[in-house]
Amino acid sequence: MLKKIARLRRAKSTRSRIRILGVPRLSVLRTGQHLYAQLFSADGSKVLASASTVQADVMAGLKNGKNAEAAAKVGQIIAERAKAAGYLKVAFDRSGYRYHGRVKALADAAREGGLQF
Repeated sequence: MLKKIARLRRAKSTRSRIRILGVPRLSVLRTGQHLYAQLFSADGSKVLASASTVQADVMAGLKNGKNAEAAAKVGQIIAERAKAAGYLKVAFDRSGYRYHGRVKALADAAREGGLQF
């Protein structure tokens, strides 16, 4: 449980700094089986775009939703949906997770898709 508490403490600290920036926040949630990405408005009241490995159109052509390949696909799709909604500049909220593996793959794919962190 201490590991989860430490992660949430890091996430809280990051979110407080992002709130000062006043730009939409690209948040990542990582579970054992899936990966979720949501783009929140600057005040955090609305979800502007979302993508996850639970969605059928994202999982098309993927073996499973728990590897870096799936994370890269989620990153591409969230970038497309964010651009379609008119948002190019976002703040990346990794939710206290280390910038490594699936989180890094998602961030790199979103940058390649046109989002600016």
